[in-house]
Amino acid sequence: MRTRAAAPDGMMLEAAEVRRPGIEWPTVALCPTIYGGWLALTYWHGALPGWIVFPGLAWLVAWHSSLQHEVMHGHPTRLRALNDALAFPPLPLWLPYHIYRASHLRHHNDERLTDPLDDPESRYWLPEQWEQLSRWGRLLFIVQNTFAGRLLLGPAWIIGRFFYFQSRALAYGAPGARRVWGPHLVGVACVLAWVWGVCGMNPLAYALAVVYPAASLMLIRSFAEHRAAEGVRERIAIVENAPVLGLLFLNNNLHLVHHAWPEMPWWRIPGVYRQHREMMIAANGGLVYDGYLDVARRFWLTPHDKVLHPLGRAPTGQRAAS
Repeated sequence: MRTRAAAPDGMMLEAAEVRRPGIEWPTVALCPTIYGGWLALTYWHGALPGWIVFPGLAWLVAWHSSLQHEVMHGHPTRLRALNDALAFPPLPLWLPYHIYRASHLRHHNDERLTDPLDDPESRYWLPEQWEQLSRWGRLLFIVQNTFAGRLLLGPAWIIGRFFYFQSRALAYGAPGARRVWGPHLVGVACVLAWVWGVCGMNPLAYALAVVYPAASLMLIRSFAEHRAAEGVRERIAIVENAPVLGLLFLNNNLHLVHHAWPEMPWWRIPGVYRQHREMMIAANGGLVYDGYLDVARRFWLTPHDKVLHPLGRAPTGQRAAS
């Protein structure tokens, strides 16, 4: 008798579709691909045209963020310490891996998706939060609610806001803050020692022409992947027909599959989605986009949703089970 793997809301797959091998070689192979490509492009940046070097590095740094996301869900081995070591090098400079991991795993409390207080990746606000923003802060966020605004201004917002709250955590001695930032800063020093000291690349050029556009690339994925709704699965989008960006995002464009079975390796997601497409589209109420060009076309200068959470808070209990 074949065993089944159920998502919390009852969607079912064969257990073999979800089961992870002891070592996930496609994910292991990403490590030398990403790190080797980054080392090569930084080392030979002076011998290559900028239109190859900087877009290539931005792609690799964004790909590294996707690798980190895969690793924090328990891939590619059964040894967490080894997995974390594979993802730790801070190529994007600004975001410590262990802070990213803790925040993102909180986001996977699916019943609280999109909630302005409980979901750390929510882009919605409560009225009292919104009232505390300055006029310019509100305008900045309204502009970011469009696709063009998110790509242009989103990195400055998320990085600046992150540093603001982390500096407060460090100043007030928040538990664990220094323990995370110490190793991270050592890692940043190593990255800059290579980029600047060995390769001779201007650190400001690396920050502006690599780190910033890499963050923009990752914001393409996150821009429309969640939307406030009564049902939990109706809050999770699917972006089909995205072969290039799908590879960059390690198939996280098929976001419903990842949230239902976060232990599923990235390279299995497309096949599982194709086989169970009707079930998954029914589960998320048809929140499906035809590639990221479709997302851009719909929301280039049009807000993705209201700034204030349309339901106040994410529903819980029977209504949220959907």
